[in-house]
Amino acid sequence: MNQGRDWSTHPPLLAPEYRSTALRAPRQPLMPIPESVSEQTGPGRGGILLNELERDLTRNGRRNGEPVGERIIVTGHVLDEDGRPIAGTLVEIWQANAAGRYVHGVDRHDAPLDPNFLGSGRCLTDDSGAYCFTSIRPGAYPWSNHPNAWRPSHIHFSLLGPSIAARLVTQMYFPGDPLLPFDPIFNAVPAAARDRLVSRFSLTVTKPDFALGFVFDIVLGGRHQTPLEG
Repeated sequence: MNQGRDWSTHPPLLAPEYRSTALRAPRQPLMPIPESVSEQTGPGRGGILLNELERDLTRNGRRNGEPVGERIIVTGHVLDEDGRPIAGTLVEIWQANAAGRYVHGVDRHDAPLDPNFLGSGRCLTDDSGAYCFTSIRPGAYPWSNHPNAWRPSHIHFSLLGPSIAARLVTQMYFPGDPLLPFDPIFNAVPAAARDRLVSRFSLTVTKPDFALGFVFDIVLGGRHQTPLEG
């Protein structure tokens, strides 16, 4: 399994419309470093012990009641470039609440915090490479990139694959979001790869009388890799 990245499917390090990239993009040409054993091997998941509560964001932050918002189920498979499942992948997510507010000290958005929602969870993929989270659909929120700028609803993903080179941090969006055409972060991704960041609604995954279902498959490495997004 070749875990090399096809950089043509990822956003550029400097994207002028996404203003904060100017502060972190390198100003000198990158230096290629030959891969060694440390890039070809992973951290191993033998010592990670998870419980079912960690994958249910509607319960893992609950104090006195249900979190506010539309319940959702987000599921999918983690695959290699040849479509083979990657078992034992650590999948972590974090997101805003239904009002578009993060549980984070630097988030000053004038929207309420939800005392029953922490907005983070994690799980390991099973033998078929599948993961599944129950959560609340995140709200859009303003940011200071440009006048009247709003981030589309999204969920952040972090994956630790079978090697360090397979490390991926990305974002998942929702189908039909009207803010996507105006979002510089989403649009920094090459046009041919943007659809890889948009989940699809699934009536099969939808749980009757409980939550809507969305499918988001993630590919680590190769020509069809899910794009990086910070």
